[in-house]
Amino acid sequence: MSQNARNIGLMSLLVSLCVSGLWGSAAQVSAQTTGDDKAKQVALSVQAFYDQTRSVEAEFHQTYYNRVYDRYDRSHGQVKFQKPGKMRWDYAAPNGKIIVSNGQRLSVYEPGETKGEEGQVFERSISESDLPQALSFLTGTGKLSDEFTFRLLDAAQQGFTAGHVLELMPKKKSPHYERILFYVDGDVKRAGLVHRVLIVDNTGNRNRIDFKTPRFNRPLDAKLFDWQPPKGTRKVTP
Repeated sequence: MSQNARNIGLMSLLVSLCVSGLWGSAAQVSAQTTGDDKAKQVALSVQAFYDQTRSVEAEFHQTYYNRVYDRYDRSHGQVKFQKPGKMRWDYAAPNGKIIVSNGQRLSVYEPGETKGEEGQVFERSISESDLPQALSFLTGTGKLSDEFTFRLLDAAQQGFTAGHVLELMPKKKSPHYERILFYVDGDVKRAGLVHRVLIVDNTGNRNRIDFKTPRFNRPLDAKLFDWQPPKGTRKVTP
């Protein structure tokens, strides 16, 4: 299965919660509350930052880890987001893939592996893909607090000393991901800016996306998101 197909394809805590709630000390409960409040504050800062943006452009560096094969696939390119719900990922050569959402449908195009070989395109509803849901804060199609609960992880252990590492757990179980991590800027002047997103699925596969040199609120041509595959491209049902 290709990385693109995986991209679009892409709890029993009650006992431990009851134990900590019933037998944990008052100091432990207070610390937990304080931690939860801080996590919510970071989540609110992310929401507030991107609520103010109409469009986002950035370079991206993607690392996909396949747990079964213990393999890393790396790629990079340019990404653009525009509210509401539109995005486009252009992968650099030799990859050459294109991922486009017009707000309704998600199209994933893979060029042929050899010169003259036809490419193929996967298409599906935006609601069936993990990527738009995980990045809804960028496309203006959702509120984080409606969809997730939050927890702050140890930023030093995560190798991100420049800010906060916010773990998002879906309130409703998702077939596309188990949890999401946001790596959020710690500078008060850039509060809420997300530098990295890590999507972890239910089988342990990890999709890491780093955003570099972001640019905000620049006008984008609507034709970028009204993309059509090249003539002769095969349509594939995922």
